Amino acid sequence: GRGFAFRRKQKIERQYRKLLKKRGKVHSQQDNQFTDTYPEHLKHLYLAEEEMLKKRRRAPVNSVLSEEKTNKAFGFEIRLFFSCRSVMTEGKFKKKTSNQKAKEEYEKIKAERARKKEEAEKRRQEREAAQRLYKQKKMEAYKILCKKTKRGQPNLNVQMEFLLQKIQKNT
Repeated sequence: GRGFAFRRKQKIERQYRKLLKKRGKVHSQQDNQFTDTYPEHLKHLYLAEEEMLKKRRRAPVNSVLSEEKTNKAFGFEIRLFFSCRSVMTEGKFKKKTSNQKAKEEYEKIKAERARKKEEAEKRRQEREAAQRLYKQKKMEAYKILCKKTKRGQPNLNVQMEFLLQKIQKNT
């Protein structure tokens, strides 16, 4: 059942998968999903469709005529199957599928997020630069105002010059 041995087995499996993932040798189930599980009586249809998709990837021209020529070689069942597909491919250029719409929406959102992130980064950098400048000015003013005479008294001449410069800057 679900006792100690079962949990131990699961733990070992998780560790193994984790190790494979770290090495980058994990094979997704999607790759193997359609190869071995074809029903025998439909296997030739799936393989024919797979070949068609490979040909389409190689040749970007998706003409209906070339598709129908290749369909004649596969037989009657496949002709019916792919004739329906050719009608669908014509419509693809006119209307977008929900998946395509979703992808476009996702891309828009992604671009918007990237733009906002860049703006936030730019604002952050400007703020940091302003803070650095403010601290620098503050430090200079502090050094000027903290100057002392030989006897340790505040140097009023330097302070008065600083205030005069400040007044002249503002006017």
